[in-house]
Amino acid sequence: MENTYASPSSGELNNFNSMPGTMTRPVKIIPLQHPSTSTATTSCSYYFSDVFSRWRAKVNRMTWMEWIEFFLPCYRWISTYRWREYLQPDLMAGITVGVMLVPQSMSYAKLAGLQPIYGLYSGFVPIFVYALFGSSRQLAIGPVALTSLLVSNVLGSIVDSSEALYTELAILLALMVGIFECIMGILRLGWLIRFISHSVISGFTTASAIVIALSQAKYFLGYDIERSSKIIPLVKSIISGADKFLWPPFIMGSIILAIILTMKHLGKSRKYLRFLRAAGPLTAVVLGTTFATIYHPSSITLVGEIPQGLPKFSVPKEFGYIKSLIPTAMLITGVAILESVGIAKALAAKNGYELDSNRELFGLGVANIFGSFFSVYPTTGSFSRSAVNHESGAKTGLSGIIMGIIMGCALQFLTPLFEYIPQCALAAIVISAVIGLVDYEEATFLWRVDKRDFLLWTITCTTTLFLGIEIGVLVGVGASLAFVIQESANPHIAVLGRLPGTTVYRNIQQYPEAYTYNGIVIVRIDAPIYFANINYIKDRLREYEIDDDGSTKRGPEVTRVHFVIIEMAPVTYIDSSAIQALKELHQEYKSRDIQIAISNPNQEVLLTIARSGIIDLIGKEWYFVRVHDAVQVCLQHVQSLNDSHKKPEPFLENNRPGRFQKLLKQRTEDFSISQLESGNSKNFTFSDDNTHLDPLLSKKS
Repeated sequence: MENTYASPSSGELNNFNSMPGTMTRPVKIIPLQHPSTSTATTSCSYYFSDVFSRWRAKVNRMTWMEWIEFFLPCYRWISTYRWREYLQPDLMAGITVGVMLVPQSMSYAKLAGLQPIYGLYSGFVPIFVYALFGSSRQLAIGPVALTSLLVSNVLGSIVDSSEALYTELAILLALMVGIFECIMGILRLGWLIRFISHSVISGFTTASAIVIALSQAKYFLGYDIERSSKIIPLVKSIISGADKFLWPPFIMGSIILAIILTMKHLGKSRKYLRFLRAAGPLTAVVLGTTFATIYHPSSITLVGEIPQGLPKFSVPKEFGYIKSLIPTAMLITGVAILESVGIAKALAAKNGYELDSNRELFGLGVANIFGSFFSVYPTTGSFSRSAVNHESGAKTGLSGIIMGIIMGCALQFLTPLFEYIPQCALAAIVISAVIGLVDYEEATFLWRVDKRDFLLWTITCTTTLFLGIEIGVLVGVGASLAFVIQESANPHIAVLGRLPGTTVYRNIQQYPEAYTYNGIVIVRIDAPIYFANINYIKDRLREYEIDDDGSTKRGPEVTRVHFVIIEMAPVTYIDSSAIQALKELHQEYKSRDIQIAISNPNQEVLLTIARSGIIDLIGKEWYFVRVHDAVQVCLQHVQSLNDSHKKPEPFLENNRPGRFQKLLKQRTEDFSISQLESGNSKNFTFSDDNTHLDPLLSKKS
């Protein structure tokens, strides 16, 4: 479609447009469809009605099988289970991880300040519940080191771990974590965790791993050290008690730790020895128990008596402490989401099925809620056990049920044997598990790739080590959000230039060969426009108006900027504050005879602009589908402005061109436009030597 744009944008151009002899030629413009006032004013109601109608249609389409899958995600893999193909790998994976879980659960319970039996309970009931309500088929849930440290840290400041109240509060904490996870899953709030960057998570887990390892040193050294989540009190306590050091537990613990790490390394590096990775903790327990049973060393402390039998139903108590436990419950919920959902989504992608993060949250929450009625402390997905489960070939949630059966057998029949397990053996299992969380490789990678993310990693790790876990998390999350806000409040704005031989406009910093036009500034805003960044955008636009961008200039020679073209394709949202600022910017430009042109706004942005009256204020003729369309129109006006300042040549009757010459000239100009817009300018040359002349301009310019 061809539209002839002869209406100028400023008073100076208006005066010239009325001058006799001024000529414009048609340029090819794609018309922009402006929304009507009625559409703009009722778009909000249409949006909500459309969302509701789509939701209702989705509900109506759901079959009874889909409803069963919605409430019991396990039905999906049960209904499609291939017995011949899946049964053997599920059995092998379940047995492997179950054998690994028994000693680990006791070790993590000791880390949490609880008796080992509560670790076994936590590795029993939640597994069966999660197998029904969880959507991941490879995630292995149960006690984990980081959650255990958080439990120990908060409860240790309230009550001594030797008192019964300590255990009751740990069970109550599991109920609260489960409720928080269910609420977040039902309200679909899992997206909130996206604001925590990976560098923050890595820095937090690295510092926590160091603290966990130091907290287990007392079982190696043979004397008690201060219970703390800060590195300085731990180190001071270790140094001050050095005179009480005992060699037997240190030697035994070091040997067992070396055996576990060696088996883990061999299991990772050689596929045919994969079983060694899961067998390490069991080997440590067997070796330690055998040695303690035979030699009865008095200097090596043992686990002691463990109650035999399955957990009994009991309602959590001590609800009066709920208020003081809320921050920790929220923190554990956040850590559980970061650890469990991240692992579950990665394993789902590797095994070729989809996973809903919110449904996964709900499954974890239900597992903790049910578990709290059977003496369970907070549980979540384990990175190490889930990795072993996946590597062992687990196909479905049946592997988790096998783990639960093994744990039940251990509770029912093997607890008399567990009382001879040395404490240093359990400590070695914990240390071997957290060594893999020390992510120094991530730190070096961030240093090479992104110094800002490395700074986030360093801040989070340092504050967690020296100020404690809670403060470390808050500082890390706060710093992460601060970077997000800073990036949002200072968006990337690019000056665009035209790539030679095309109608494509790109960032002149990225493409130095792109050229700009005299009197025209083309900018692209690569972010939503809202109250936090509008002042920054206005300041940058003023800078671009004054400063020379250093690009190659073409077009008529003019002394100042007459047009500012704003490319809005990347702008997904614009708020009322930005609308008001845009009005002010228009008035400011108008007072200096500068016209704003808008290019390619999306539907939502255009509706917002229409409702605010900006379209009529700027003028409908200054909204374009493409940047190139806006440039063509602006160039027409700049060309006219340039001609108005030149002296008119004497008009001679004999020099008047004939009708045939006019038609030939117009045909040549139209051909040059079509050649350039198609990107194929090789077959077209001007009759003179000025081959770089822009076809949008007449030759005499």
